[in-house]
Amino acid sequence: MDVGISDKGSVKMPFGELPVIDYLTKIVDILVVWYVIYKLIMMIRGTKAVQLLKGIILIILVRIVSNFLGLTTLQWLMDQAIIWGFLAIIIIFQPELRRALEQIGRGKLFSRSSVNEDEEQVKMVEAIIKATEYMAKRRIGALISVERETGMGDYIETGIILNARVSSELLINIFIPNTPLHDGAVIIQKNHVAAAACYLPLSESPFISKELGTRHRAALGISEVTDSVTVVVSEETGSVSITKNGELHRDLTPEQFRELLTKELVPATKTKATSSSRWQWRGKKHG
Repeated sequence: MDVGISDKGSVKMPFGELPVIDYLTKIVDILVVWYVIYKLIMMIRGTKAVQLLKGIILIILVRIVSNFLGLTTLQWLMDQAIIWGFLAIIIIFQPELRRALEQIGRGKLFSRSSVNEDEEQVKMVEAIIKATEYMAKRRIGALISVERETGMGDYIETGIILNARVSSELLINIFIPNTPLHDGAVIIQKNHVAAAACYLPLSESPFISKELGTRHRAALGISEVTDSVTVVVSEETGSVSITKNGELHRDLTPEQFRELLTKELVPATKTKATSSSRWQWRGKKHG
């Protein structure tokens, strides 16, 4: 295989000579397409669209296999599915397409994270800690879920959209008993309160203690299907718990709660060796 540069400024490839500018253009074209695909995957990750996308890929694979094996009837069915698939995609992916168009309109689809993102994360954590301590002392039940890598768009759409900056005052007012938004969960997305009164999936684990209520089951349920960190304040006892990765850490002291929440939501924070030596709590899994 002879690959090199000719006297005329062309790249010698196995299939012939290609001008350097055309060769570079094709590379840029491929990189841009892959970047767009990557951003689209990141946008739909954690939503039901991922499962639908898997179904589309399966149809394409079946079409290729049926063509290879000569299964004409199956091949015809897959062809019909692909032909009408474009219309089906528009209908099925309508929420995701709408969200993408809104982000393009705001110029946020390909935007990078803010330089002050770490500071915003710290402020968000402090607001959650302050609100949690206030509600725990007064036995005000609360359920706060913080989105991380896995998207929670489907669960946000079940609640009341707020899109408000996180503050301890806002979180406290949401969970005050007998207010319109106190039932359900608050979901925090990108340092903003995305929605309140959201429905989270309940865990079906048989190992959950019977003394735990719906809030704890919902917190465990969302931690089993996403990588979110969820804070629970018990209305009966005022105890504070955190769920993550399918694990429930119960009855945390204020110091334990602060350290764990900061560790999970502010990765850039470097914990001192003395701080790690004070970390004595044990997470109680599933009661």
